[in-house]
Amino acid sequence: MDSPNAFVGKIQKPTDKELSLALGSTAHLWTELEAWLADEYGAAGREWKSISPKYGWSLRLKRKDRTIVHLAPCPGCFRVAFILGDRAVKAALAADLPAPVAKALASARRYAEGTGVRLIVKKPADLAPIRKLAAIKIAN
Repeated sequence: MDSPNAFVGKIQKPTDKELSLALGSTAHLWTELEAWLADEYGAAGREWKSISPKYGWSLRLKRKDRTIVHLAPCPGCFRVAFILGDRAVKAALAADLPAPVAKALASARRYAEGTGVRLIVKKPADLAPIRKLAAIKIAN
């Protein structure tokens, strides 16, 4: 089951303090993932987006003009979303990913932009497959 966005109904983008409060014990994991993507792959561009207060806010992490990942804050956790092209999906399915991640990828919907896969981060171990997917996305 998907966790609801922590900022549903909020008209303005969240402040750092609001983000930290919403993420709770996972705030350090969010910060760690952001820093890792910036250091390892140059994905330092940050863009908060909300298509409607009904859906809340998400942070796009970009490398130049290319969105690498979307992070959506949820109460006590966060959602990570990738849009993967066909080559990236093929590489990810061949990678050694944990069974739940591979299953999520295999059952993900295909859109015109690519295949969208969403994962939830609740604990440090959840970051390893996300790092692997980020590397695959950037390589493909």
